[in-house]
Amino acid sequence: MIEIIQKKLRDYRAANALEEENATKEIIQEIALYALWRADFFDVALFQGGTSLRILHALPRFSEDLNFLLRAPDPEFRWSPYLSALVEVFAQFGLKLEAQPRDKMDRAVREAILKDDSIASQLNLSFAGPGRARPIRIKLEIDTNPPAGSGEATTFLDFPADYQVRHQNLASNFALKIHALLCRPYLKGRDWFDFSWYVANGIYPNLPLLGAALLQTGPWQNEVLEIDGVWLVQSLKAKIGAIDWSAAAADVERFLRPADAKSLSLWSEAFFDAKLAQLGRAASK
Repeated sequence: MIEIIQKKLRDYRAANALEEENATKEIIQEIALYALWRADFFDVALFQGGTSLRILHALPRFSEDLNFLLRAPDPEFRWSPYLSALVEVFAQFGLKLEAQPRDKMDRAVREAILKDDSIASQLNLSFAGPGRARPIRIKLEIDTNPPAGSGEATTFLDFPADYQVRHQNLASNFALKIHALLCRPYLKGRDWFDFSWYVANGIYPNLPLLGAALLQTGPWQNEVLEIDGVWLVQSLKAKIGAIDWSAAAADVERFLRPADAKSLSLWSEAFFDAKLAQLGRAASK
């Protein structure tokens, strides 16, 4: 069944080694989603985050991790049963997957690591140049105590076979992206690339979910908030004014094809203020 993967990789028409590596990671991500569906994972969890935008909505950037949240809080959630299913399904495709849980039961966000040493050599890839092909690593994260109010949707996918994914709707995904923009303690340019994509696609965030998330984690935990369009624009404007946009663009560039990376030359306070004004007009409708 490695031929199915080889064909999928050719369809990407990667122009360089980095694109080829990103494409290979995405193939692994899609097989992992299929395996999780086989294990009934989406009965209890929603796919969300940047990779969900990429795979489900054609976001024009690659993404590293698979992010999920539980449909209902469960402090006893563990990755282990689902990782067994992942290993089994990957073996059916001729791939030897290592799947290691990193469950820390005192933390709401639980992690696991997927590692594949075989796919690169089977596809004759050598990302690091001559010598042993570099292994593929993908992190799984799930929020076991998500904020209340997320909307859901379902999407049918057909690689590596037909299956269905339950995921956050776009308004809810955008809300948690804004939470990350406002509360993440470090700069991640990919967050701002996604913000621009949401605005360009006319998506408006799920404000009740954003409010619940801000009260759960971040600097507004102990405040009484009125989350409306005015608060949203004012808070994001303050954040935009404090960003090093050269550093933000550098973070996301390696996840873009050259044609898409050209737009990073526009990144500036003025550019994102214009995006914010567009979002503000949507809020006033």
